[in-house]
Amino acid sequence: MMHLFHIVSEECSKITAERYSTSFSSAIRLLHKDMRQPIYNVYGFVRFADEIVDTFHNFDKAVLLEDFKTDTFRAIDKKISTNPILQSFQLTVNRYQIDQELIHAFFASMEMDLNKTKYDVGKYEQYIYGSAEVVGLMCLYIFCEGDRKKFEELKPAARSLGAAFQKVNFLRDVKADFEDLNRTYFPEVDFNNFNSQMKDKIEADITADFKLAYAGISGLPVKARFGVYVAYKYYLSLFKKIKKAEPATLLTDRIRIPNYSKAFIVMRAGLRSQLNIL
Repeated sequence: MMHLFHIVSEECSKITAERYSTSFSSAIRLLHKDMRQPIYNVYGFVRFADEIVDTFHNFDKAVLLEDFKTDTFRAIDKKISTNPILQSFQLTVNRYQIDQELIHAFFASMEMDLNKTKYDVGKYEQYIYGSAEVVGLMCLYIFCEGDRKKFEELKPAARSLGAAFQKVNFLRDVKADFEDLNRTYFPEVDFNNFNSQMKDKIEADITADFKLAYAGISGLPVKARFGVYVAYKYYLSLFKKIKKAEPATLLTDRIRIPNYSKAFIVMRAGLRSQLNIL
């Protein structure tokens, strides 16, 4: 029956990804079947921690996050948890020998969300690393399947891809972060007086991240390459749409990619994959 518990736990992580992000879950389905569930397991863990700091407003978030953190490392150490999300996560961490320092950095960023409302450059870089870059590195452990040389080779690109995704999310969600959560992630940016110069500076930084990330995608193992490429193209399309928007628009509307555009991205990526020109 232990095998059944593993299956049920991992199904919980998969459901979490599918309910919270149709875009990411769609990209995950394009990975080789061996890699889909481990990535679902990472996503489920990250999503639950994020929910604690972003939505559990009527509860003591600090206590809940600390409990979740303690339970996470206990699960990894004991190789068991009655929490299905943590059970599936520890299976992945232990199977792929994911460096636990990445998990510590992730929790450090989540803890910053409990109190920080504005970030200087140093804190911003620390937050991006812990909230996004380490997630890219966790996924890279899975993609490389124990090939440490390949992991080290692709490490900078994986960090840049995670950073690009997170920064695009920040721009897309400016209204919710600034108005609802009282957060300003981008350093030296005043969203009460947000202008084109500020927006251009942020976008130049994101463009550099995308450029470095793309350079690493072609080097990914075949099992992972197509799914990662589709996620990259989706976020790049979202970023291009954000770049066309006026600064004021980001403070009133949440920029989205319609479903038909997402389908076109997958179709075009599939054609480029068949032609081996990713």
